Order: sequence, then structure tokens, then C-alpha cells
Amino acid sequence: MCHTGQDPEHSSAPAGSDDAVARDAAFTALLEDSAEDLYENAPCGYLSTLLDGKIAKVNTTLLTWLGRTRDQLVGCQSFTDLLTVGGKLYHETHFAPLLRMRGEISGIALELKAADGTRLPVLVTSVIKTGTDGQPLLIRTSIFDARDRRAYEAELLRARKEAEQARRQAERDREKAERDRERLQSVLATLQQSLIPPSLPTVPGLEAAAHYHTASPDHLGGDFYDLFPLGDGRWAFFLGDVCGKGPEAAAVTSLTRYTLRAAALHNPDPGAVLTTLNTALYERYTGGDPRFCTAVYGVLEPADDGFALTLASGGHPPVLLLRANGEAGYLTASGGLLIGVLPAPRFGRAHTVLHPGDTVLLYTDGLTEARVGANRALYGDEALLGFATRLAPATPGATIRALTELLDSFGDGLDDDTALLALGVPVSAPAPTPENPT
Repeated sequence: MCHTGQDPEHSSAPAGSDDAVARDAAFTALLEDSAEDLYENAPCGYLSTLLDGKIAKVNTTLLTWLGRTRDQLVGCQSFTDLLTVGGKLYHETHFAPLLRMRGEISGIALELKAADGTRLPVLVTSVIKTGTDGQPLLIRTSIFDARDRRAYEAELLRARKEAEQARRQAERDREKAERDRERLQSVLATLQQSLIPPSLPTVPGLEAAAHYHTASPDHLGGDFYDLFPLGDGRWAFFLGDVCGKGPEAAAVTSLTRYTLRAAALHNPDPGAVLTTLNTALYERYTGGDPRFCTAVYGVLEPADDGFALTLASGGHPPVLLLRANGEAGYLTASGGLLIGVLPAPRFGRAHTVLHPGDTVLLYTDGLTEARVGANRALYGDEALLGFATRLAPATPGATIRALTELLDSFGDGLDDDTALLALGVPVSAPAPTPENPT
């Protein structure tokens, strides 16, 4: 055998040479530690005690750990004298009973008291040595230094504690963020409601219905609508959409609504009203922060059995007409430009008469720009016209309910706020007869 790990056939020293003999002798000497030396200087502590626990033998390794001499321990102290108070209690209640019952116990974590008062974490394994007759003679105990393990466990415990604290803090932060978000949503919902009328007024001979769909509770939208009297049986209405979202868009929306109402009272002509709004927006929002909107403004005036409708549009999608005879189509006010972009824009105008059973629908582009289908295509004007054609004839209330269901069906494809306003002349009830009493 080659003790140095070299192949004898390739060794530089020939077998039997003086160098080879010396090398083998040195290697053999390394393997000839005495049993006493192996016991005394083992990498772990050894301890032998009588059955009553009195220390009978202890190795140098353990004495070094404890900072004690052999004379201080052998025949003078018991194994339990080396333990902490908690260790003594555990030894009496668990360790010793299990050892007597099993004859062996291993890997028990205890703490020893050193001479200087420090505590030494250890892992203890004890075995009862018996004679040839099976009677117990003494207890042999191996003691392993667990300071590195205890430090590792303490580090794991510290890391786990920090992780738990971080988790609890993250949970508190999440709950706080959720509460803040709920408060913000409540404030935004309140502000959003302040930008549209809480309810539509009752108009003699006219039915009105409206709906506002909020795409996100975390943002203020810029859509708006209103219906209000002008006097002499005339009524004004408008619906529009301010560019952008958030507080800035809300500020423009508020300005737009109040400007339209004030301008209508001064001169209700649709073109004049939109011109006044354009002047207000163009003069206020110029330079690096331009603000503009689209809007439809109209006037309803009693005529025969219905209402004459005159409107002007500034860059807004065309309104829809659902006739009593089941036809549907767009009432186009061509040529209208965005409001607030140019100093003197031209606005499109249109005129029609609403007869009993007719309904006019105004909407913002959140409806037609919704993404639908697997390819996420725009819903578009043609699809809306087809929907209205299938729906006609319909009252304003029925029209708004159907469109509300349509908006809900878009799901996350509807990423913009949508305002709906429907106005129509109800069909008169038949005159009572003897066969048809009221």
C-alpha cells in the first residue's frame, strides 16, 4: 500500500530505499495515537458518571471548555452540577427517566455552566454501560459543542422574526393603502357625482333618462351631461367629453358645465352657446397646457304633438335617432370642430322633430371605442347603429337600460368613462272607451 497516495510504480524513490522507509515510518507514526490521547483530546467532550450521577472520568477537551480542573470535578461533582437551572429541571423530568427506560438517549440540547459563568450550548448523548450480567455499571456521555449551531439557529430565528415583522408591516401597509384607496374612491365618487346632475328634471310631454358608467373608481372622468329649462316651455340639454382624466379634467368639466348653462341663459342658440364655451376654454387654457372638449348642445321646443330639436356639435360623435316606426339612424351635424382648440371654429348644426315614440340618444366615445371580441377591435359606429336598429322603437328608459347592459358586457374592454343621455316623446295613451275603461 502507498501511504502517501502515490503509485509505487511511479514513485521517485525506489522501494526499499532509505527515503521510502523514512516516509512510511512517519506515516505510521501518525496513525499510532494512543487511546488515551484520542480520549483526552477528542473534538468532543467525554464524561463518565456513576449511576447516581457522580463524575468518575472527564476528558481534557471538556475541562478546557468549562475552564475547570480534573480535581474540581472527578469525585466531587455530579453531571447535573454542570447544568443550568433549566437544564437540571429538564434532566430530572425528561433526560434521566428516558435514559433509564431506553438505556440510551442522543442529541439532547442542554447548556453547561463554565467556570466564568458563561453558558455553553451543547448536544448531549448518553449511554448506560452494563456488565456481563446486564446490570448497569456507569453512564458514558458524549458532549458536542453547539455554539456554532446555536449561533446559526439564533440567526435563523432572527431572520424569521425579521421576515415576520416585515410581513406584518407589509400587511399593515397593504391595509392602510386599501383604506386610503377606499377613501380616495369615495372622494372621487363624490366629486364625480358633483359634475353631473343628481337627477334629471321632469319635462312635461318629454321622457328623459341618463346613465354614467365609470371605467375606473380610481380616476375622475371628464364626461358630462345636463338638462335644464330655458323658459317658455323650451328646454336645453348638452352632453360632452373633456380630454384627459383626473383633477385637471374635472376642473375643465366643471368650467364647461357652468359656462354652457350661463351661455344658454344669455343666448340659447346652439351655435352661439358652443362659441361662448370655445372662447372660455381657448382663452383660459393656452400655452403648454391646452385643454379642449367635445360637446353636443341642443334646444327642445314644443311643436304640434312633439318637440322641435335643434342642436350644434363641436367634434362630438353624432347623435342617434330611434324612430317610432322602427327605423334608426344618425343625426349628423357635420363640420363641427373640437372646442377650445381654435379661436373661431365652425360648429356643425342639425334639426329634426321628435314625434311620439321617437327617442334621441347622446353618448360619449367610451361606448364606440370599447374593445370587443378576441381581437379587441373597436365596437364602432356601425355596431352601435345595428344595435339601435334592433332596439327601435324604444323609450328613453328602455334605451338606457339596454345600453347599460351592453356596457357591462364589454367587461375590461371598456376602459373609458361613458355618459348616456336619451330624450324622447312618449306615445299618448289611447282615449278611454266603454270597452276600454281607464
